[in-house]
Amino acid sequence: MAASLPVSDRQRQVEEELVRTVLASFQDTPDPRLKELMQTLVRHLHAFIREVRLTEVEWQHAIQFLTSAGHITTDRRQEFVLLSDVLGASMQTINVNHGAATGATEATVVGPFFVDGSPEIPIGGDLAAGAPGQPCWVEGTVTDTDGNPVPRARLEVWEADEEGLYDVQYDDDHTAGRAHLFTDDRGAYAFWCLTPTPYPIPHDGPVGLLLEATGRSPMRASHLHFMATAPGLRTLVTHIFVEGDELLASDAVFGVRESLVLRFEQHPAGTPTPDGRDLPGQSWSGVRFDFVLAPRPR
Repeated sequence: MAASLPVSDRQRQVEEELVRTVLASFQDTPDPRLKELMQTLVRHLHAFIREVRLTEVEWQHAIQFLTSAGHITTDRRQEFVLLSDVLGASMQTINVNHGAATGATEATVVGPFFVDGSPEIPIGGDLAAGAPGQPCWVEGTVTDTDGNPVPRARLEVWEADEEGLYDVQYDDDHTAGRAHLFTDDRGAYAFWCLTPTPYPIPHDGPVGLLLEATGRSPMRASHLHFMATAPGLRTLVTHIFVEGDELLASDAVFGVRESLVLRFEQHPAGTPTPDGRDLPGQSWSGVRFDFVLAPRPR
């Protein structure tokens, strides 16, 4: 293999001189943070190229891969987010930026399917909007790390249907499986949605080819997305996962956190619902999720 070939002292000097030259080209960058980012990127990129003894053919494949990712990306599909997710880069960025705050709910990945401008529903409303799947009642509270209720916190919620698709993956521009609502004066919330089910991330593009080539599955563990925002508190992007899901240990984007795995209680058809909703002939599930939001960094 090329990586095992010995590198002469002269060759090493040539390569190191190029690294110094490229680093120097960013020396006068006015923004100190941009300078740090670019020079560190150069060091790591060149170190990778030199360590694996990257071939020109491999570099061209990499360029073509990124080009393909750009071509398939639209306002409804973000292939670069998928790439970041499957490399664990999204989750590692979250780890770096959301250090453990005592008692706060843990964050996880946004994913590629968040959309601004979701419809508002009242407490107790139904965000499924006709999407196929088992009804699910979700309730809980939003508090800060001191235990104080957070009234009028905004909760964005979005999920896939039982076919494994988000609304934006259909061609008819309908909105379903996503909405936002606000907590009441006690910080409480409740809504109907669909019981989360496993689904594959989009794998008909370059990221899917990468997963196939490396023997990895595109499947995500069953989950429901949340984004919680409130004045003075840190924005939280998180999921809740379904206890017992076999995919919890192999989530394609490494988004599972143990604290976010919850029991979704199953109720047979005919069982009374918390809000008296009539679900003729349908079973339903229920779960409680209490958010704890950390103070916003100063």
